[in-house]
Amino acid sequence: MKMSELQVGDKAEVTAVKAEQAVRRRILDMGLIKGTCFKVLRVAPLGDPMEIFFKGMYLSLRKAEAEGISVHKTGRTGDGVPMSCDKEGVSCCGGAK
Repeated sequence: MKMSELQVGDKAEVTAVKAEQAVRRRILDMGLIKGTCFKVLRVAPLGDPMEIFFKGMYLSLRKAEAEGISVHKTGRTGDGVPMSCDKEGVSCCGGAK
């Protein structure tokens, strides 16, 4: 699934960053790497841009940039699944490793 397909309140984990080289480098430099969990906070009315929260940081991405990021959806707001990483055999989004 692509990041651009997520809705407000969805939680997900990055599985791959396949954007064009310059955009990919910038995204990776900001810490949005494979295994990073995030939450979609807002999406503009036409879907561009979208704001996500991860590692204590807020980031807005254009729809074209979000298209190049593959994710695995892990939950929604209010489902009781935490976003923080647990070193005890639980992935950063609450699922078993």
